[in-house]
Amino acid sequence: MQAVLALEDGTVFAGRAFGAGGDSWGEVVFNTGMTGYQEILTDPSYCGQIVVMTYPLIGNYGVNIDDYEAKRSFVRGFVVREDCDRPSNWRASHTLADFLRRENVIGLSGVDTRALTRHLRSRGTMRGVLSTTCADEEELVVRARSCPQLTGQELVPEVATEKSYTLEGNGPTVVLLDMGAKLNIIRHLRQRDCRVVVVPPAATAQEILALDPDGILLANGPGDPVDVPAAIRTVRELIGRRPMFGICLGHQVLSLALGATTYKMKFGHRGANHPVKDLATGKVYITSHNHGFSVAEDSLAGLPVVVSHRNLNDGTVEGIRHTDLPVFSVQYHPEASPGPRESAYLFDQFMDLMRQYGR
Repeated sequence: MQAVLALEDGTVFAGRAFGAGGDSWGEVVFNTGMTGYQEILTDPSYCGQIVVMTYPLIGNYGVNIDDYEAKRSFVRGFVVREDCDRPSNWRASHTLADFLRRENVIGLSGVDTRALTRHLRSRGTMRGVLSTTCADEEELVVRARSCPQLTGQELVPEVATEKSYTLEGNGPTVVLLDMGAKLNIIRHLRQRDCRVVVVPPAATAQEILALDPDGILLANGPGDPVDVPAAIRTVRELIGRRPMFGICLGHQVLSLALGATTYKMKFGHRGANHPVKDLATGKVYITSHNHGFSVAEDSLAGLPVVVSHRNLNDGTVEGIRHTDLPVFSVQYHPEASPGPRESAYLFDQFMDLMRQYGR
């Protein structure tokens, strides 16, 4: 079965469909990871996006029951150069195509993903339509141009919990503001014996403080950070009330709550090999990323924060730290393991802050 990806600028890529069939649309982005496709497909931060993998062979180790980052997939489509339908790994429970079919995600293989990635790098991410039912390229381009932009979509409610729930532990109580939290964030807190209370993105500051937390973690999530104004207001009211740690979208929401601004990047950071420097120690970490927006560094001037981490590829802000309060955040994903695992030290710093400022 043939599938076609049409971009809003008129560029079209045709190939073979695998996984589900039908029609889908979203922002077309690329990820440079060589592995980790299961985590990518189940990362809620990809909600609203068609993901292109730059590594040429995807699916060779299958899909297993342990490496999910959410209970289901939120991606709008998945594009690869070649999909492997005969995986070889003792942990695999089913193939990539089986997974996509079950999750109703359209897969497209047999396209020149190198050319597609270079196109997105030069032109920027853009809207696209992925179809197995329509071969009329002009019609698909028209559809792509009529799709909503990523900004303005209410994606966070689609991926976040609707009701609060608690995971018991014998350590400090951490309230996790869920805007699309990856399960590995919760795993890291549980490994440190935290009692984790997960609350929806619309939770108020009063509701969170009523839970008597020792710390507050602002989770990752999809879309433009300005599209979660309720969370920004809540965080603004909570700053200084408890130790606070933000990750990815949580970093952007914290920055906006402090008075900074954000902007949409040309093609974003999505991959598992981004070098980030911790400016306090001088140590460089190889980190996992998934974001299309960034904090504008010039907007931090005059605010009571310092830039704590910097991306060594393009110099963008990768973390901030409050100069007076136990509040910090990073743009990348310290809970992910792109190979090295030492970025988990940030969870230990969060634990130290909760002990230091314990009530």
